[in-house]
Amino acid sequence: MSEVKVNKISPRTNCGTVQLGDSGDTITIPAGATIVNNGTQTGFGRTGTVNWDTTAKTASFTAVSGNGYFVNTTSGAITLTLPATPSAGDIVAFKDYAFTFATNNLTVDGNGSPIGGVDGFINPTYSTNGTSKTFIYVDGTKGWLVTNESTDTSQESNATFIVATGGTITCCGDYKIHTFTGPGTFTVCSVGNACGSNSVDYMVVAGGGGGGGTNYPPGPYGSGGGGGAGGWRASSGTASGSYSAAPGPLAPSLTAPVSAQTVTVQGYPITVGGGGAAGPGTGRGGSGNNSVFSIITSAGGGGAGSRPPSEGPGLSGGSGGGGGSACQPVNNCGGAGNTPTVSPPQGNNGGNGPQGDYTTTGANGGGGGGAIAAGANSGKPGGGAGGSGATSCITGSPVAYAGGGGGGQYCASCGSGAGGAGGGGAGGPGAGSTSVGNGQAGTNNTGGGGGGGSTNGPDNTARTGGAGGSGIVVIRYKYQ
Repeated sequence: MSEVKVNKISPRTNCGTVQLGDSGDTITIPAGATIVNNGTQTGFGRTGTVNWDTTAKTASFTAVSGNGYFVNTTSGAITLTLPATPSAGDIVAFKDYAFTFATNNLTVDGNGSPIGGVDGFINPTYSTNGTSKTFIYVDGTKGWLVTNESTDTSQESNATFIVATGGTITCCGDYKIHTFTGPGTFTVCSVGNACGSNSVDYMVVAGGGGGGGTNYPPGPYGSGGGGGAGGWRASSGTASGSYSAAPGPLAPSLTAPVSAQTVTVQGYPITVGGGGAAGPGTGRGGSGNNSVFSIITSAGGGGAGSRPPSEGPGLSGGSGGGGGSACQPVNNCGGAGNTPTVSPPQGNNGGNGPQGDYTTTGANGGGGGGAIAAGANSGKPGGGAGGSGATSCITGSPVAYAGGGGGGQYCASCGSGAGGAGGGGAGGPGAGSTSVGNGQAGTNNTGGGGGGGSTNGPDNTARTGGAGGSGIVVIRYKYQ
């Protein structure tokens, strides 16, 4: 075999062409040799590989043929637009950078060309964490075809999860739920990582306020207000499966690590507030007690006003108690909700009792405030309805919490105030009815307010309000 040794081969004319061998020849590059391309190649084609851009894409972009992209959807969904007017052999690839496609999807826009033979205006969306795909443009019929794809779960396989004890523990799919209906401790035995779980969602509901009573002889007219619901505070639900948290305002989740809201390996004492006492026939209902988890405190509902003028106004609290009636021109106002003030608010105001003579205003009690609505003012002919509570699926099914108590009524045909959805007790029926005119109790472990007592009636028998319902604390997180 002959051998030619030269340092450079050039064409005989400037910018000419140098040909190696003839058609049908084989040109061999021996092992260990390196070919360095400092110019532009043509006619070689691709072998199904791309040049990877190692700067992750965090917003929608248009791809360039020959490139692979790491796509980071942590901050939101992204659209990858394929090249316009592609040529056969064009190639584009992508990879889920942060394993977040399941939360924020990637959409691939064909830019007018078919993808897998499907019309170019129908764009596929990828929602599996760790997805990677390689697209090659074939022709106008099939357009872009996927030649390589995978779902790499190696990052997820290193996931670790929160391990904790305390309360009554139930499971909903991959999520564990700790329910406290009384005092206890939520003990975090270990904290996981971002691939598994390192944050918890919560719902903290305080005890509801008691309904107001009534006893003001010798007159037969007057009614107690409904108790305010216990304060309702909850996280958004995104830390543990995006369950339906509630239609009301939501507080941030407790995430580890986040400044003062860190969940660490320790015990967190849980306080579950009891309901306020029923208002006796001589006075106002008692306020509910606070519920506490970590830095989250929900305030007890305000006790409701009663028939006697000296205790006519409802008290402030998580939600305010409804005002009692007085049958004279004094201001028997509903109590203020969201007291103390937190953001988002934990409750609403109680409804007002009547001002002025009962013959024009009625002598019915105002409704207690609820988690997502204020208590209704009393009127003629009926007592004010309790404010609506919030419905949450944190336990795995929809349950309403923190409804306000209904105001009492002063006559059998007037109509007592209905309890708010979420455990609020109804107001008592008025004079002349066949049933005793005591207010109904709020439902325990909902934080519902108690209903107001009705007028004492011609026998001057005292009518009591209903006791407030006790609160509840629920904590939820991913455990597998």
